[in-house]
Amino acid sequence: MAGHSKWANIKRRKGAQDAVRGKIFTKLNREIMVSAKIGGGDPDTNPRLRLAVNKARSANMPMQNIERAIKKGTGDLEGVNYEEVTYEGYGPAGVAVLVETLTDNRNRTVSDVRHAFTRYNGNLGEAGCVSWIFQMSSYFVFSQEDTDGDKLVEVSLEAGADDINEEGTDYEVIGPPENFENLKNAFLETGLEFQVGEVTMIPQNLIKLNDQQAEQTLKLVEALEDSDDVQKVYANFDIPDDVMEKI
Repeated sequence: MAGHSKWANIKRRKGAQDAVRGKIFTKLNREIMVSAKIGGGDPDTNPRLRLAVNKARSANMPMQNIERAIKKGTGDLEGVNYEEVTYEGYGPAGVAVLVETLTDNRNRTVSDVRHAFTRYNGNLGEAGCVSWIFQMSSYFVFSQEDTDGDKLVEVSLEAGADDINEEGTDYEVIGPPENFENLKNAFLETGLEFQVGEVTMIPQNLIKLNDQQAEQTLKLVEALEDSDDVQKVYANFDIPDDVMEKI
């Protein structure tokens, strides 16, 4: 797990920048549509949709956009039919990369994904080649400076967390994906403010990168994330602090 919170905070800042540009709305819109299509249009009975709507609200997506996306997903409004496709491959130094997409054109998406891997010294692999490295989990990051560690441990364990770790200047809380709402509500009710809170894929082992490998890997991840079809990118790299400062 070392270094995961560091990368989670980088993604959070990048996500904030994307939100300013409006770029993130495209991805959120697709996620809401597919979630509503699969589990229905009521966030109270559809956990995936509830999570997608909460993310959209956090990104200041207009409520009418959210409601329109839900209606397109349920078929009340005409919309594009997106399907979920996951791609797997290897980046520099053998880093495992898992790419989740929502697409209306598989040929376009796989071409974009393959191009990104090839450009940054990686290879697109077969289904199942790296997915076994990752585990779906509830994941929260807290600043040690602003958080009572003893209180965090107590609240986290009572709400169903599996692990609480110290990582650099952060605390990480990890739990089963089905406990995400319990954990989030427990933190909010007790005044524990998290910097990152999401259901994500956690790598079970990490590969430490040097300067050149780290730069290429980050460029690969950014190139993949820049595609409108790509929803999430997961990778099992660890970039040391001194290397991160350089790049």
